[in-house]
Amino acid sequence: MPSSTASGRWFDGRSAAPHDVTLRLGDRLEITGPGVHRDWNLDDLRAREAQAPLLRLGIAGDPGQVEVVDATFAAILAIRCPDLRKRADTAGGTWRLVVGSLAAGVAILLAVAFGLPVAAGFLAPLVPDGVEARLGAAVEGQVLDLMGDPPACADPAGRAVLDRLVARLVSGRGLPSDLAVTVRRHNTANALTLPGARVVVLSELIAKARSADEFAGVLAHELGHVALRDPTRALIQASGTSFLLSLVLGDLTGSTVIVALGQAALSAGYSRDAERAADAYSVATMQAAGGDAAALATMLERIAKDDAETDPDFLRTHPFTRERAATIRAQAAAAASGRRILSEAEWAQLRRICPGAPDKPAPKLRPGPGRRV
Repeated sequence: MPSSTASGRWFDGRSAAPHDVTLRLGDRLEITGPGVHRDWNLDDLRAREAQAPLLRLGIAGDPGQVEVVDATFAAILAIRCPDLRKRADTAGGTWRLVVGSLAAGVAILLAVAFGLPVAAGFLAPLVPDGVEARLGAAVEGQVLDLMGDPPACADPAGRAVLDRLVARLVSGRGLPSDLAVTVRRHNTANALTLPGARVVVLSELIAKARSADEFAGVLAHELGHVALRDPTRALIQASGTSFLLSLVLGDLTGSTVIVALGQAALSAGYSRDAERAADAYSVATMQAAGGDAAALATMLERIAKDDAETDPDFLRTHPFTRERAATIRAQAAAAASGRRILSEAEWAQLRRICPGAPDKPAPKLRPGPGRRV
């Protein structure tokens, strides 16, 4: 688990003399300084009364306490310790807890919002897996609702081929065990990667692919975003205080928050560095799985050409698409040509994963530039 550090002051509970210490937040909170060493379980941590932005921490049974003034550290700690401000109800204690929590939460959000892109890089890897899984489930439901609730594609033969393909792509890659890849009928050639290792493939992407390797290359690219936790990072940046407030208050399913997060998930874009990293992940994954790693470049160019013809705004990002395609081909090398990740029969079955035609056209999805394949 990545660690975060901050400077603080330690009070031993026996005298008023402060001691300068360093706080290191990892799997536990370690407090070290001259003559001071504490190693506290995060579940035991409780915030004691203090005026924001000061954060005062202690645990039951230890008279000592530590004070820290560091907005980023406080924000990370709030995510890692959902019970940080939990206290037993006493006379008047509930109101003090509510007011204190809201004041601290607002102070944290205001401080972090000014450096949100930087903070997102720190915060994304620190979101616990369980929290990210619940967030992903809630956001996926809202995203699908915003897209007009496109029906799931689950033809048994096509689904079986997709499952085998996913298994080949994830083998030995260290991806989350709860990875979920689904297909939805939609007239946009794209795929969405959401928090909690969720990948939603839109059926038009399969229809536009001219080979199994083109589709597999795009899917491997999305798995790269999963591995790098890009969806959570992008969501923090795009939704800003809505996401952070949901974490501070422990509410990841409130309707207002989820609507904001669902809209952010559709509009949030990845940086060019993130797209390049996902492309490189796709190349390495396709090579390990025995497919044509250069096929992703061909697919990108064709989708870019189609989008440029129908969407003049896309012309602004088209040069970057050409750059990506050239880099992918260079990384894949000529040896990739001719490799096939699925047989023709398997590819034909996968293409029929969405049998029949939709009753009515699905609404056109208008994702941000980073959401294009």
